[in-house]
Amino acid sequence: MNNVIKCINIINKNNADGLILFNEANMHYLCGFSPSEGVILITKDGTAYHLADSRYIEKALSYSKNTGLIALEPEGLFIDKIKELCDKHLVKTLLFEDLTISLSQYNRLKEKLEGVTLKGLGDSLMRERNRKEAEEILYMKKANEIAERSFLELLNHVKEGKTEKELAAYFDYLMAKNGSDGPSFDTILLSGKNTSMPHGTPGDKTIKKGEFVLFDFGATYMGYHSDMTRTVALGSADGEMQENYDLVLKAQTAGIRAFNEGVPCAEVYEAANSVLKEKEMDKYFRHGLGHGLGLEIHEGFNASPKSKDIYETGNVSSIEPGIYIPDKYGIRIEDVCYLSPRGRENLSCVTKELIEL
Repeated sequence: MNNVIKCINIINKNNADGLILFNEANMHYLCGFSPSEGVILITKDGTAYHLADSRYIEKALSYSKNTGLIALEPEGLFIDKIKELCDKHLVKTLLFEDLTISLSQYNRLKEKLEGVTLKGLGDSLMRERNRKEAEEILYMKKANEIAERSFLELLNHVKEGKTEKELAAYFDYLMAKNGSDGPSFDTILLSGKNTSMPHGTPGDKTIKKGEFVLFDFGATYMGYHSDMTRTVALGSADGEMQENYDLVLKAQTAGIRAFNEGVPCAEVYEAANSVLKEKEMDKYFRHGLGHGLGLEIHEGFNASPKSKDIYETGNVSSIEPGIYIPDKYGIRIEDVCYLSPRGRENLSCVTKELIEL
């Protein structure tokens, strides 16, 4: 992936002379790893710099062999080196991450780069990141494979009397053992009434037979995230539980089928929501249908009723309808799908038939 060229195109489209990046995910997109601090500066003439401190310079130099970036460890302050490089390359208009930059970073730039016009980047780079390339999808498939293998292993340990917190911790261990660079987010593992909280936190509650157990989890590989939710029953599910589970699965299937190139994000949401509405269960669906993901767990477009975006080839999105009945239970089923040049592909492989343990 030559993402430097993509950035130069953005610079030219904005009639700018350079682009500066501080955001960790944006830097990863260019330098190939995630430094917690640093700067990437790309100039109109095609020169790309990665400024790194002593913690990251060795790694930056190693990755630069493939990325084409010039890795430098400034002797003094980063802002002084930025000023020096902007003067060297005659940068008069500089694009910056107006959606994510801190106020203090902006003020330092404005104060130091006297005579340079700072121009907001907007969502231009996000839209490039939102169109995944084949190499990125391979990383996401690997992350998903790690997460799914770990989930299937974990099911062997889901027993009555185990606590949510205990199982969630073991889940994270299994993902690390199977090759994850770290969890995509704090693992959500809930049971019984707690499953009615879409993003509840695992606690000391013990799981019991006759309850739903909800797992929302993801692994990371080469910086790329996976995301999946499965809801299982410990023991057997009663008729109502099975009926509502089947309804959520039907809604998810409708959402997945609607997820195609050229389709408005809001229409994909409505395809799933309308299934729930037929049974008057849409009132228990309290979040968007899905979100983009990649170098961040939430990036790109959202399948929400308020979205004005339209899906494009290369987009990746979760499709995750749910119903959450307060003080009773919740059900969510989530897959991650990719709009490849050949059509839609589901990256998630674990069965969605109700598993009864």
